[in-house]
Parts: sequence; C-alpha cells; structure tokens
Amino acid sequence: MSDLQIVTGAFGYSGKYTATRLLNDGHRVRTLTNSVHRANPFGAQVEAQPFHFDDFDKLVESMRGATVFYNTYWVRFNYTMPGFTHSVAVENISKLIAAAKAAGVQRFVHVSITNPTEDSDLEYFSGKAKLERVLIESGLSYAILRPTVLFGKEDVLINNIAYILRHFPAFGVFGDGAYRLQPIYVDDLAKLAVEQGRSRENCIIDAIGPETFTFRDLVVTIGAIIGNVKPLVYLPPSLGYVAGWVIGKYVGDVLITRPEIEGLMRGLLCTNSPPAGTTKLTDWVREHADTLGVKYASELARRKNRQEAYEKL
Repeated sequence: MSDLQIVTGAFGYSGKYTATRLLNDGHRVRTLTNSVHRANPFGAQVEAQPFHFDDFDKLVESMRGATVFYNTYWVRFNYTMPGFTHSVAVENISKLIAAAKAAGVQRFVHVSITNPTEDSDLEYFSGKAKLERVLIESGLSYAILRPTVLFGKEDVLINNIAYILRHFPAFGVFGDGAYRLQPIYVDDLAKLAVEQGRSRENCIIDAIGPETFTFRDLVVTIGAIIGNVKPLVYLPPSLGYVAGWVIGKYVGDVLITRPEIEGLMRGLLCTNSPPAGTTKLTDWVREHADTLGVKYASELARRKNRQEAYEKL
C-alpha cells in the first residue's frame, strides 16, 4: 500500500498543486483544512479532516501514519475575522509541528517567505522566521521553502495587477517602483515541495522564479502582454496605500496592506539565490492574456466563503 502524505489546504491554492503531484506519484493524500466543505477537486482521492487546533490529541491522530507533512497554511494579513491574524497562524503552525513530531511524521516541508527575520517590524516576516526556528529546533527532518510571489490560475496579486490595468485609467506605483521581486509559478513550487518530501536532508531553499522584475517593469510588462498599457503614477507610500484602500472598498476586499507595501519597497521579495523554478511569468501571462485580470480575485471572498472552489482565471 502506498504511504500517506498530508497537505494543508489541498482544496485551495498551492496545496492543491502539491496534492495533485503527490497523487500522480501514487501516494495516499489527506488534507487538513479550515474548509472541509469547500468543493473537492479530487473526489474520494483526498480525504479531508479539519484542523484540530483546540485539541492536540485529535491533531496528532489526524497525522498518525503519515510519512511527510506539507504545510502551506498561513494568513496573508491581519484581519478582524476569527483566526485571521499572523499571531494565531504562528501559534497554530507551531502546534502542527509539535503534533507531526508526536505522530511520528518523518519529514516536514514548510512554506515560508524570502528574507524572514525574527527582529523584523513586519509581522509577516518575523512570524515566518519564528516558525522556521520552531521547526529547526523540533528535531524533525525539514525542508523550508522560501517563495516570493506565486502566480497561477488561482492567483491574486498578478491577476489583480492585470485587473487594475484593464479597468482603471492609470496604475499607481509606490515610490519609484525600482524594488525587485522574483515570482515563482505555483506548480514549480509544488514540484520543489514534493522533491524535498522525498529527501531527509535538512535544507532551506529560496523558492524563486527564473525572472527578476522591478515592480514598475512588472506592471509595464503585464500591461503590454494583455494589451492594456496604462500610465504609471508614482505615489508616496502613504498615498499609494490610500489609493489601494479606495480600490479595495470598490471591490469589497483588502487590495494591499501597509506592511505589504513596506515589504515590497524594502526588497524583501528578492534574493541573490539561483532560481528554483523554471516557468517564466512572461510566458505564463502570454498563455493567459485573454483571461488574466478580466475578473477581480478577492482574498476576503475566499476566506468568507468556505464552500466554493477558488475561481480560476
């Protein structure tokens, strides 16, 4: 019988790609999720169990017999929904790590972020750094993957850049837009995760894509490919945040947060490491130029509606 492997959030975004690759490799797959009633693209192939964060014994039992645990669970920003804060996510993932060790899991593959530091004033990055330390100190065999921006059919950021380019007369850029980022294709990240699931050597990998863009060049490039080049308006970060807040109100979402702007402008979504992915964002945007950004992708709608599948481009 094939071995059992566990993926968090297999009905969502990156977890779905990881689960697909594991199934194709012949593994049994279970998902732990906050959305057990979300549309299941895998049918009976993937068993869904809820996160038992409030009952450690049940959490351990949900992992019993698994060889590898793939963690994609996190929250993008602090919000007033229950459990939707970085601090709660740090607490919950720490429980996942402890439960995996107690259950006898052999390998823990964890998705982090580039350039995390515990002393960062940006909670996203400090929280990720704390979790890396918790995992390293747990004694589990681990692989820590540090992606920057993901792109794919269920994408939010790249899609919504295209949405603004399609639906607004200009595009606001924070500061000079010279800060860099290195987007990675979501399935390239899943491939890397599954490869690391086969290993038992401890490692930390910057999971970046093969192309590096300044933010302003990324916007211009996407606009040119989808046929919606718009003028760039360079804004002070505070004014840019206000503009993002207004657009967020218009679409009923949180478009961007102050900490996300800070992380971008500090260059935290870029490293000097060799690329871990092979899929070029430019090639992918060309392939999806007719649909990218036609509809807005709402982060909050996904969190509030735990039934429907993530909408694809």
